[in-house]
Amino acid sequence: MNAFSALADDTRRQIVVLLANNGELPVSEISKNFSMTPPAVSQHLKVLKEAKVIKLKKSAQKRFYSIDESGLKEIESWIIDVRTQWNKRLDSLEKYLSKLKKEKNHEKK
Repeated sequence: MNAFSALADDTRRQIVVLLANNGELPVSEISKNFSMTPPAVSQHLKVLKEAKVIKLKKSAQKRFYSIDESGLKEIESWIIDVRTQWNKRLDSLEKYLSKLKKEKNHEKK
């Protein structure tokens, strides 16, 4: 599963925001923020981890989760590519409209 698929779910997006705001958190702390069973939260964490959106660190018996930038870079790259293409199209439109305006002004003279 890629980062886009993982983040298609609202709960998983909320988990990412929670980790972004608080840094590294244990599973128990993450679970407290949701009205679902801890195993259900763990399933969401598993999906996010497989998509490399979050990462797991084990310390003794505890599991800590934090943001994994590698999965987020996939999304960031896609956004940058789309923005670049969109800006090119807008630039072309602006040039075309400017050309039409000049032609219209030239015809009036």
